[in-house]
Amino acid sequence: MSHFLLYKFSKKQQFIISISLILFVAAISFALSPFIDYKVVAFFLLVTVSLIAMFFDIAPVLLAAFLSAMVWNYFFIPPRFTFAIQGADNVILFSMYFVIALVNGALTFKIRESEKNANKKLEKENTLKLYNTLLNSLSHELRTPISTIIGATDTLQEDKNKLTEENRIELISEISKASLRLNRQVGNLLNMSRLESGFLQPKTDWCDVNELVYDVVNQLHDNLLDKKVHIKIAETIPLVKLDYGLLEQILLNLLHNAAIYMSENGIINVTAIISKEKKFLIAVEDNGPGFPENEISHVFDKFYRLKNSKTGGTGLGLSIVKGFVESMNGNIILENRKEGGAKFTIEIPAEIAYLKDIEHE
Repeated sequence: MSHFLLYKFSKKQQFIISISLILFVAAISFALSPFIDYKVVAFFLLVTVSLIAMFFDIAPVLLAAFLSAMVWNYFFIPPRFTFAIQGADNVILFSMYFVIALVNGALTFKIRESEKNANKKLEKENTLKLYNTLLNSLSHELRTPISTIIGATDTLQEDKNKLTEENRIELISEISKASLRLNRQVGNLLNMSRLESGFLQPKTDWCDVNELVYDVVNQLHDNLLDKKVHIKIAETIPLVKLDYGLLEQILLNLLHNAAIYMSENGIINVTAIISKEKKFLIAVEDNGPGFPENEISHVFDKFYRLKNSKTGGTGLGLSIVKGFVESMNGNIILENRKEGGAKFTIEIPAEIAYLKDIEHE
């Protein structure tokens, strides 16, 4: 928070706010001076200097410390309304206050700077760790389909006279599958880059939910060959105004993720409704192994992979899903089903309209 405030306000604004806070606290203390001792006012001013030091740069902090000492001397230390100080006790008290205010402000600022540097170091270490994780994942996830494509292509070129038509079809199929896998991984990296850049702006338009879901299932035809996908969406569901591309990518990642971790003949259910609050709700649930309860809170983290999951995978799919959902001001919830398996529920506020209404516009 201090880092945010430091860069939210310019240096000039920090000076103005620092001076204003000291004068504000002094004014309140002056109004209460018949009821509180002038020594108590010193504590109020010191606390104010400390608070300023927690959020602002060193120059405004030192100015606040100096100003607080002068204000305390002029308005509160007897005799009041003069910078002259009577009595050795008051001279020592003022001198100590002046030193403590300056040291307190400077130390608080230094502590904050040390914490900021420590956080930067930790962020750098975490970034390096994430990059290492990514590179290790990519070395498998990208190299495998590339090797498949190169191997199949070489075979088609070198042994074309020895290959049967069945062999050619099989090799071409392998190239197609590897290309789709490669495209999916590169797409995930590009999507994560869009999210990290902070410039992702959804482009909304009227979407037919049934058309979108069936389109996604068709794209994942090879991955879902041994799975049963039940689409339970009413034909009368209204059109929703959302980003078709983002929602498509969300469903692609969720269905692909379910297909990977389910056994043969697994069942995936896709349902979608419009809630009473006029929110678009879509759920993807399966009868697979589900998620360990102690890892559910981490599955949407970038590069996170389940401890006992299969080898491979970059751990980007679900983090992209969460990022895309939140970019549309939505929310995603993951829970294990009592019957076994997992359920992802997405809720997105959206405009709705029926086709007949769109046609009449």
